[in-house]
Amino acid sequence: MPVFIEVKNLTVDFDGLKALKNVNLSINEGEVVGILGKSGSGKTILMHVLRGTESFDNISGEVIYHLSRCDKCGYIERPSKISHKCPVCGEILEAYEADFIKLSLYDPIRKDITKRIAIMLQRTFALYGDERVLVNVINSLNEIGYKGEDAMKKAIYLLEEVNLSHRMMHVARELSGGEKQRVVLARQLVRNPLLLLADEPTGTLDPLTAKLVHDAIIKAVKSYEMSMILTSHWPEVIEKLADKAILLENGVVVQEGDPLEVSAIFMQSASMVRQEKNSLVGEPIIRVRDLAKRYISVDRGVVRAVDKISFDVKEGEIFGLVGLSGAGKTTTSKILMGILPPTSGEVEVRVGDEWVDMTKLGVNNKGRATKYMGFLHQEYGLYTHSSVIDNLTESISLDLPFELGVRKAIITLKAAGFDENKAKAVLSKMTNELSEGERHRIALAQVLIKEPRIVIMDEPTGTMDPITKISVTNSILKAREEIGETFVVVSHDMDFVNEICDRVALMRNGKIIAIGHPEDVLFHLTDEERVEATEEI
Repeated sequence: MPVFIEVKNLTVDFDGLKALKNVNLSINEGEVVGILGKSGSGKTILMHVLRGTESFDNISGEVIYHLSRCDKCGYIERPSKISHKCPVCGEILEAYEADFIKLSLYDPIRKDITKRIAIMLQRTFALYGDERVLVNVINSLNEIGYKGEDAMKKAIYLLEEVNLSHRMMHVARELSGGEKQRVVLARQLVRNPLLLLADEPTGTLDPLTAKLVHDAIIKAVKSYEMSMILTSHWPEVIEKLADKAILLENGVVVQEGDPLEVSAIFMQSASMVRQEKNSLVGEPIIRVRDLAKRYISVDRGVVRAVDKISFDVKEGEIFGLVGLSGAGKTTTSKILMGILPPTSGEVEVRVGDEWVDMTKLGVNNKGRATKYMGFLHQEYGLYTHSSVIDNLTESISLDLPFELGVRKAIITLKAAGFDENKAKAVLSKMTNELSEGERHRIALAQVLIKEPRIVIMDEPTGTMDPITKISVTNSILKAREEIGETFVVVSHDMDFVNEICDRVALMRNGKIIAIGHPEDVLFHLTDEERVEATEEI
């Protein structure tokens, strides 16, 4: 197949720090290229440069799109269509090259090209949450001129393309993460894209759900004859989906070639020493009895998100809540933290020697306990227009002298997985300048810097590469060993919870099926859950 994109000597500089350094890459028409690299390696910056909708102050090199284009009406097509008739006006399509480094951001030809580039980002669903799935897709079609019955028919077809026709009448906010990503894909296919940029599209999903999304993506790539560039922190994803892979380290392409070979090299750097798990724990610090949470849904009636569960968490314990997407894990964690009220049941947290009822409002009830609790949700939020040091101090009202605040911030960032030099370097950075993995670790540090006694973490390794995952595992174990913090970890990653948790509770359809040592709980898994527990898709 002809060459579609050529990247030559691409360098992107942020205040003297080169995020990309002389990157060279060739992408053929219809080819799937996988990008591996740990957080901060430059994967996301490369994707944004290829997308072409942002300007960069210090950028050099070439990013050339090889296309066919109609000189009469401006229609853009893939390079294999050179000399074919334009489907819009009937003229002959001619060879055309567009360099995104030279073309202005406002150049009409560049805009025509970017309209044919689809993108899927981790965490960012960008859906109309209160609208039905079908309406979400119709809205995208309306934006490009489809109206009435034509828009309806096309939307139904696109939802069939992503295997989601059985959810078209559901309200978008009530979908699982994997279903939301497939709606995003359907909305992107409206563009009839030439290229799909998939930046960690399944980073926060359990492996079984991720496989469904991957299958939908690959089906769309083949159906629409797209090229695709895919980043993932799971080497297995690159191995299975990519035709070619590259390995980025500190903005440099250090390896290119067969996905299996590139993946093996990447995993060699993940062979780090893991901290030993110390399971000495105290008396219960959280008590849950007959906890239930029900919702009323227009489409599904009564939804039992949590269905009369009971368990204890001991002081100093790392306790896991595991299960597939929609099992009730995240809802339970929000009730523990006091973010959601239960429908019925009891939740108590011990403060000193006294038990606090988390179902009762007030500074002497729930408020007394929550000030000693930290919560890191998988959809974490940072102050994107504030520096890292501000996020860790002023933005959370941590009143310390500046020098002490900086030192404490560095110590906390190290606990969250940064080395000391990197911790010092990121303090002055704006959070939107950092990679997704770096922002995740900063969000973790933002929780830890407040010195909570209980930390509840929702999918703490959801978007992390294997090396960063080990760092986070070690930081949690170290925090528990040195200061006796208690952790409740919500995760679909059984390898992770087996590595870090003393006990886990397996949830299924809102109920707890089994509680015990992670290895013992494995025996209670269904076939679907066993796929999740034994494979990293």
